[in-house]
Amino acid sequence: MKLIFEKTQSGRRGLSLPQSDVPEQKSMDSRYCRQEQLQWPEVTELDVVRHFTHLSQRNFSVDANLYPLGSCTMKYNPRFTEALAALPGFAGLHPLLPQLGRGYALTQGALQLLYEMESLLCEITGFDAFTLQPLAGAHGELTGVMMMAAYHKARGNHKTHIIIPDSAHGTNPASAAIAGYQTVAVPSNSDGVLDMERLREAVNDQTAGMMLTCPNTVGIFNSNIDHIARMIHEVDGIMYYDGANLNAILGRCRPGDLGFDVMHVNLHKTFATPHGGGGPGAGPVGVAGKLVPYLPISRVVKDEAGTFRLDYDEPDSIGYVASFYGNFAVIVKAFAYILLLGRDGLRQVGDHAVLNANYVQARLKGVFEAAYDRLCMHECVFSAVRQMEQGVHAVDIAKFLIDQGIHPMTIYFPLIVKEAMMIEPTETESRESLDFLIDAMLRAAALAGAQPDAMAAYPKTMPITRPDEVLAAKQMKVNYFAPCG
Repeated sequence: MKLIFEKTQSGRRGLSLPQSDVPEQKSMDSRYCRQEQLQWPEVTELDVVRHFTHLSQRNFSVDANLYPLGSCTMKYNPRFTEALAALPGFAGLHPLLPQLGRGYALTQGALQLLYEMESLLCEITGFDAFTLQPLAGAHGELTGVMMMAAYHKARGNHKTHIIIPDSAHGTNPASAAIAGYQTVAVPSNSDGVLDMERLREAVNDQTAGMMLTCPNTVGIFNSNIDHIARMIHEVDGIMYYDGANLNAILGRCRPGDLGFDVMHVNLHKTFATPHGGGGPGAGPVGVAGKLVPYLPISRVVKDEAGTFRLDYDEPDSIGYVASFYGNFAVIVKAFAYILLLGRDGLRQVGDHAVLNANYVQARLKGVFEAAYDRLCMHECVFSAVRQMEQGVHAVDIAKFLIDQGIHPMTIYFPLIVKEAMMIEPTETESRESLDFLIDAMLRAAALAGAQPDAMAAYPKTMPITRPDEVLAAKQMKVNYFAPCG
């Protein structure tokens, strides 16, 4: 497909403007005048409409394609939430409007929504308080670890390290390191969960806490979670819950009841607000009572008269973590989503996510090697080791799916699974769409067995097929501009 600049034809116009009724000024210093013609494409309005319509049709999007992208929860985003976030009283609200005095009433609706959203998240997760300020999951992680550090500093603890499983998301060790901690990795056992003996060896008086995803990145719920929490708490450590996989247990159990002290919630994953392409996101952080004093400022409070305001008088707070008060539009969408579904609806979200993942796993595990042949939660992980015997790798299967109209699953993660293929169907996909994915995977396996060399040709329908990804990363060209004419 040609660039819009390559479609230019001299003299074509896509708009018509009236003659200017303002006298032309020619006294401007020539230093500030353009010395050459502005290189805009010369095209008609129809050319422009067709060009960008065709571009949009080449995109993979959750509106048009199945996204079995494990660990990222790429599920359908209901449109009614977009309409609510665009309400003038929300979208047009300036962040510097006064909270009190003249004009304060303009902010009351937004502040009340934030206040009630914190209450809803506390009820859903089992924590005592929340901050909605963090702008993404990783930002929430860092906020949580900073509060962990503030807790230990206030108690005079001299802790040096945080324990992280080898199956953790990569942002976990990064967040711990940014907050000044060393990280200690603990391996998984043959069942796909944390090795308890190795954990006991790692826990000591220098343990500041542990960052854990439950269920973990291979989609397995750790039934030893109460024992793990007890071990960490015995050395005055903090249990951190990575909320990336909250989708799996929604409405069935609460991290705060499992022994965790702090967690982040990915509103853009669990509560169906747009996700991908770098944003938008939101990563609210919930805490147990002992960490409440360290929450970021400001905090939304409600006085005896029922007025909502922002409170900055928190002497033990870790301070500011974001400008103003988080990604407000994303919070509005998640708030509406929670209110629509209610308790029973949220429980169904988790139930259906788990059911869908187990359906996919049951139908594919005879063809692809299941990483751990046991019931999974919201995502299932396969290995392409059988296909690798024929010279076909996980990346080849992923590329094949593109030509089937399916966005590839996550590949080569988690790192503890060789030739990993992680599938998260989410609760929003029907059985028909799951069968569409499964049938495509079965076709990939059949072709890999019969004509393994053919797999290297996919995708065949894309303008770019098999780029040199290493070279692309080293020599990025993100500001390419094609000249006209």
